[in-house]
Amino acid sequence: MILDNRGLEPPQPMMRTLAALETLGENEVLTIINDRRPMFLYEQLEELGYRQRTEPQDDGSFKIEIFR
Repeated sequence: MILDNRGLEPPQPMMRTLAALETLGENEVLTIINDRRPMFLYEQLEELGYRQRTEPQDDGSFKIEIFR
């Protein structure tokens, strides 16, 4: 599942991401694309038992893969 959060103002990207995680299956990966590095999201993910991998993109955005 890919969620493009570019162009949204905080806290919309985090709210959309957390809502999408509720539908994520056990072995699925949620990929989000944000304009900014989601510093506050990382804390939430850790508390919920998720791991993430963040890659800066050439256009200045960030691609974050979220998984268990």
